[in-house]
Amino acid sequence: MTLGALDRRMLGWSALFVVSQANIARLLGPAAPKVLAVQTAWSAQRYRQILASMDETEIARFRSHYLPDFVHPAIYAIALRAGARSLAEKTPLSPAVTTALAVAPVASAAGDYIENIVGLILVDNREQITDTVVRATTVVSTVKWVLAIGTLTYLSQGFLRAWGKALLR
Repeated sequence: MTLGALDRRMLGWSALFVVSQANIARLLGPAAPKVLAVQTAWSAQRYRQILASMDETEIARFRSHYLPDFVHPAIYAIALRAGARSLAEKTPLSPAVTTALAVAPVASAAGDYIENIVGLILVDNREQITDTVVRATTVVSTVKWVLAIGTLTYLSQGFLRAWGKALLR
């Protein structure tokens, strides 16, 4: 099986995603678990506790990850959409699946941007941390993860099936 143009595009964007994710992890360092905790907090009290548990270095790391994290969602959305186009070239997809695979990565990235903007505002404006803001942002974060991971899961199983059939020929 040879790699077509769509496969190479998907692989290129996927590699860029891995580099981007590794860079964000590097910038966050030991603060990374706290960032995930902030993204999944369900109350203003918990959100404030997590931020209060960070020392100055962790807060600096938290702030520093936002610049690359404003590029990262576009990278993963493009990578996932490239994967969808590549898979569609290998196996027939229904119009509904094709639409879902086109929309879900973009919606996920949009949620990531909302999450990033809110997080960047709240780290320096803690008086704006309310239950309503935290819960709404956590819902957006959760939906973002479900859309991105769901798309990746669908693509992965689709590629495994397509590659399995190609190997059996």
